[in-house]
Amino acid sequence: MVVDTSKYVIGVDFGSDSVRALVVDARTGEELADDVALYSRWSKGLYCDPAANQFRQHPLDYLEGLEACIIGALGKLGPEVAQNVVGIGIDTTGSTPGPVNEEGTPLALLPEFKDNPNAMFVLWKDHTAVAEADEINQLAKTWGGPDYTKYEGGIYSSEWFWAKVLHILRKDPTVREAAYSWVEICDWIPAVLTGTENPQAMKRSRCAAGHKAMWHGEWGGLPSEEFLVKLDPLLGGLRERLYEDTHTSDQKAGDLTPEWAEKLGLPAGIPVAVGAFDAHMGAVGGGIAANTLVKIMGTSTCDVMVGSYEEISAKTVAGICGQVDGSVIPGMIGLEAGQSAFGDVYAWLRSVLSWPIDAIGPEAGLTPEQQSMIKDRILVKLTEAAAQIDPEETTVLALDWLNGRRTPDADQKLKGALLGLTLGTDAPRIFRALVEATAFGARAIVERFREEGLQIDQVNAQGGIPGKNEFVMQVTADILGMPIKVVRSTQATALGAAMFGAVVAGLFPDIAAAQAAMNSGFAKEYQPRPEFKEHYDRLYAKYHQAGELLGDTLRQL
Repeated sequence: MVVDTSKYVIGVDFGSDSVRALVVDARTGEELADDVALYSRWSKGLYCDPAANQFRQHPLDYLEGLEACIIGALGKLGPEVAQNVVGIGIDTTGSTPGPVNEEGTPLALLPEFKDNPNAMFVLWKDHTAVAEADEINQLAKTWGGPDYTKYEGGIYSSEWFWAKVLHILRKDPTVREAAYSWVEICDWIPAVLTGTENPQAMKRSRCAAGHKAMWHGEWGGLPSEEFLVKLDPLLGGLRERLYEDTHTSDQKAGDLTPEWAEKLGLPAGIPVAVGAFDAHMGAVGGGIAANTLVKIMGTSTCDVMVGSYEEISAKTVAGICGQVDGSVIPGMIGLEAGQSAFGDVYAWLRSVLSWPIDAIGPEAGLTPEQQSMIKDRILVKLTEAAAQIDPEETTVLALDWLNGRRTPDADQKLKGALLGLTLGTDAPRIFRALVEATAFGARAIVERFREEGLQIDQVNAQGGIPGKNEFVMQVTADILGMPIKVVRSTQATALGAAMFGAVVAGLFPDIAAAQAAMNSGFAKEYQPRPEFKEHYDRLYAKYHQAGELLGDTLRQL
């Protein structure tokens, strides 16, 4: 009889709309099965107010989705696979913090808070804390102590931990009184699986703490109590109820509890890795190494690099989303940048163009299925038409800040713009301008890294956009003036999480060894077309000029 000695790991990827589980053969990186669970409350638009930039998620969406997707993925395989799963890795969006009580229970799981958006997790793209971010930035540079934004690119964002926490504390006294501490979902999910939900007991992610909560060894961890109280007395005492130490994702958060093992059909006691943000684990799954920029391209983008201690040393890179020891690959400095909207920019245009379908479709006798089919085809047809337009024959220029600007130089008050419209401007030309604008935003990030002395030899791309839209990828390569390699795995983020699961299971000595064994390689490479270089160089200069001229006006709108 042949005994199966295979070892399997699971990577769980919590995205903005859903959670995915991926089962991977740890010896080869073969992706055996995956399953996706939509967040049921989120998909109905509950607890959100897009007009006010409020985006909240209920913890039950995470728990229900976690159970459903793991069971769903394992259900596509034989029972012997589940019994040979040896490790789990978790990645999530972020910064997505939520308030918890002293036992570590998210307030929204308590009856009195079950429908209170302020008691829920504040999704990364929630921008309700713009004023608080402004106060943090001003105080950090004037209070007389350390500038705690130093390793955050010098600008703190409304998308991040302290701004969101302070906004909720100010807005909702009932939550303020009930919240003992706050957790990122990348910390909470591993804590739930391992039975270590006590805020003082759970292992906190170095990735989340360093990039979003201003944690750094230079000043002994989180910002000082003096600074926080000076920011607002409502923050008094919270620091000591958070954490001192942080952990990289090659460490165990704990072992899977018997309760969760029974729910999921897995062996009890298997190790669960310390969590991290999706972009950072995704970069690992996408083959990140020194001098490589990994672009995770979806609704927004995260652009991730790593550098050696010798290369980065005391250098601080201005205007990015942080540089943190071990946030991507332990033993190297992780650097994060990104765009607050990428695919969301295209989705916005689709929504605008879909308005007559929703408004008039029923009157015209269209069924809901027909309406949905038409809307699903809009971006396909726009792409086909835009690809046929000579870029030098359109006058339209766009600014891509429809959801503010993440990097370079975070500014969530900025808004998008369309310029150069004429009576001859049609939808494909607007779409092409928006695609070019998102690529210009990507180029601005590359140029900022280079200005700060970082070398970029290779660009790897992954996420929803690279696998769906060749036109967007070709225009991005043209505007960057660099080849872009598309990661073969369509689930590179979950694959990266699975790699960390394999490391904590003891199958590999470190994440580099796991990458070497489990990487998926590349499916395609886009080469920049030299005939467009001069045109896009000129248009990129106009993009910058328009942004500088319109910036103040856009912030005030």
